[in-house]
Amino acid sequence: MIRWVLTIFIALVIFSTLLPWLEKLGIGRLPGDFRFSLFGRKIHLPFASTLLMSMLMVVVAKWLR
Repeated sequence: MIRWVLTIFIALVIFSTLLPWLEKLGIGRLPGDFRFSLFGRKIHLPFASTLLMSMLMVVVAKWLR
């Protein structure tokens, strides 16, 4: 359980830093990706994009195995 929570947290950190570049590819604008402003800061939480990229990585890992 802790491994999944840590994996999701790391994926969120990576996606949030790469979000401007990934938005050009259409990732980060899926339904389920939350964007809001809090105290003047824009916050992006790409939950749907994280799930999509995780599923893609699982498929690639199984294919390489």
